[in-house]
Amino acid sequence: MAGNGVGLWMSFRLKAWKPNSVYLLNLSLADFLVLFCLLFRTDYYIRRKNWVYGDVPCRMLLFMLAANRAAGIIFLTAVAVDRYLRIVHPFHRLNRVSARGAVLVSSILWVIVVAMTVYLLTEPHLFQFQNSTQCESFNICPDSFSTAIWHDAYYIWQFLVPLGIISYCTVCITLQLRGSTIDRDGRILKAVRCVLAITIVFTICYFPSNITRISILVRKFQRTERCEDFRNFSLAFYCSVCFTYFYSMLNPVVYYFSNPNFKGLFKGFWQKLSHAEAEESPSFQIMADN
Repeated sequence: MAGNGVGLWMSFRLKAWKPNSVYLLNLSLADFLVLFCLLFRTDYYIRRKNWVYGDVPCRMLLFMLAANRAAGIIFLTAVAVDRYLRIVHPFHRLNRVSARGAVLVSSILWVIVVAMTVYLLTEPHLFQFQNSTQCESFNICPDSFSTAIWHDAYYIWQFLVPLGIISYCTVCITLQLRGSTIDRDGRILKAVRCVLAITIVFTICYFPSNITRISILVRKFQRTERCEDFRNFSLAFYCSVCFTYFYSMLNPVVYYFSNPNFKGLFKGFWQKLSHAEAEESPSFQIMADN
C-alpha cells in the first residue's frame, strides 16, 4: 500500500501530464483501493474465514475488490498499448490524444468496469460453513450463486484478453528494436523494458489462479455434485488467488519503468530519504556515546 500511496503522491507532483501519466494515475488508484480492501479481507482470514460485518459490507467489499482488480488490469494494458503505439506506430492519430482526452478514456473504462462487476451487488454472498459465516464471490461448490458462471467467465476473460494484447505489444516492440539501426536516446529499449515488466508481473500474478479456476470449471462440467470433490481445488485456488493481490504490490515497478518522470521522482524521493537518515545517524551515535 505504501508503494502505491507514493505512486499516487508522485502522480500529483508531475509537471507535464501525458496520456501515459493519466493511465498510471488510474492504475495506482485502483491498486491502492485493492490493497485497502485487503485490510478487511485480512481481518476475515484472521477470524478463520468468519465475516462479522453483515451482508451489505460483504457485497461492497467483493464488488470493490473485483472492480479495482479489473481496473488495474485494464489500465496496465492501456499503458502497454500506449507504449506500443508510440514506438511501432509513431504517426498514428491516437498518439495525438491529449491528457484531457486520456481522462475521458479513463472515465469510460471505469464505467465499463463498474457495469461489468455491479452484479456482485445484486445478491448476497454470505453462506454458513460449520460455525462461521463466509463471505465469498468465487463458488467452489456448484450452483451456490446465480451469477457463478458469469463470475468465472469474467475472471478468466479479464486475464486472457489483456494477456494476448500485452504479449502482442511486447513482441512488436521487441521486433521494432531489432529492426531499428538507430536508437540513440534508448527510447525503444525503454519501451521494451516497460512492456516486458508489465508482461512478467501480470503473468506471474494471474496465471496460477486462472489455471486453477479453469480446472474447477472442467470439474464442474463433469457433473460432479459433491462439495468434497472440490476440497483440494478450493485450497489450490484460494492460495493462488493471493498472487493477484501481490500484483497490486508489484505495480510500482511498472511505474518506475514506464515513465521517466516517475523514475526521476522515485530517485529524488529515495535520495532525500537516504540523506535524512544519514543526518540522523550521527545524532544517534552521539547519544549512544554519551
